[in-house]
Amino acid sequence: MPTIERQAHLRNLARLLRENPVVALLGARQVGKTTLANELVRGGGGRATRFDLEDPRDLRRLDEPTLALEPLRGLVVLDEIQNRPDLFPILRVLADRAPRPARFLVLGSASPDLLSQGSETLAGRIAFYELPGFDLSEVGPPNWERLWFRGGFPPSYLARSHRQSGEWRANFVRTFLERDLPRLGVGIPSRTLMDFWTMVSHYHGQIWNASELGRAFGVAHTTVRRYLDLLTDTFVIRQLRPWKENVGKRVVKSPKVYIADGGLLHSLLNLETPRDLAGHPKVGASFEGFAIEQVIRRLGARPNECHFWATHSGAELDLLVVRGRRRLGFEFKRTDAPRLSPSMTSAIDALGLERIDLVHAGSGSYPMHPKVRAVGLAELLADLAPIG
Repeated sequence: MPTIERQAHLRNLARLLRENPVVALLGARQVGKTTLANELVRGGGGRATRFDLEDPRDLRRLDEPTLALEPLRGLVVLDEIQNRPDLFPILRVLADRAPRPARFLVLGSASPDLLSQGSETLAGRIAFYELPGFDLSEVGPPNWERLWFRGGFPPSYLARSHRQSGEWRANFVRTFLERDLPRLGVGIPSRTLMDFWTMVSHYHGQIWNASELGRAFGVAHTTVRRYLDLLTDTFVIRQLRPWKENVGKRVVKSPKVYIADGGLLHSLLNLETPRDLAGHPKVGASFEGFAIEQVIRRLGARPNECHFWATHSGAELDLLVVRGRRRLGFEFKRTDAPRLSPSMTSAIDALGLERIDLVHAGSGSYPMHPKVRAVGLAELLADLAPIG
């Protein structure tokens, strides 16, 4: 299978390891964390020791973890750290040595919130870095439609055919629910979570309504909220928070929900080919979710900087990115002939936006209004700069 180098992530990871005694590389299963760590080890030129915490032999090596880890020098990699949360207090002790003979790279398939012991025990000593799937900068803008349909998981994107890509995604979903979540201590039956995940795929790009989903699913709204947060903490759902600033309007206060990876969305919707997607009612929402991910990554925006905005009177904005005094707005339309809407001008005035970029599926970028421009998705890297 061909490979795609991920040099930007390698540089970021190397920088964090220079600055912190412990770095957690987090991301969904099979997104490429182990491959990236191996590339870092090969390129580092120094001493490195690796433990795979799913390998019984490495687990036996860690039966006495302090005795195993304390003598090590250089870089120590602990893969699938969620399988041994008892190691975090030991890492705290080892991280506090002066001088530091070793630095630790821990790989995990859950968010800091789910790995709460790690974030609490190692507070002030650990940096977190989330590895996403492939993006436009890695696969190249001409390949955006393939990336949209197959998603960014390396085995899915690089598969020889749509059929093989779909088979990989189907296996991923099954393994994730039947093996990976139980290893995190999740006691919810896999069939229940599969039904819920599939239901969320039909709400992709919509405002979360816990009561409605709870009724449809036959459980309390607090239960579906717990399911949603679990899948968010394992990187397979994105929640886009509402912007709640008082702007003199009644605003929506529930998040929007998206299946984080477009390929997984299409598998959950049983879409086997791009032609199937083109004729599906969720094609517009699918494009929106895909384009939002690409914009967020291109900007380098943090999760707490990303919002959507909607009022009960109907005005809305698909994505609002706020950093310091800067406020950037984005709309997403699967069309090659985007149009300026009253909702955009309303958002500019109500939110004090620097500008709105209307990202569309056609080609070319051009102004539509003094503060609105159309940006073709294929031109996104050229026409959208990271925020400083």
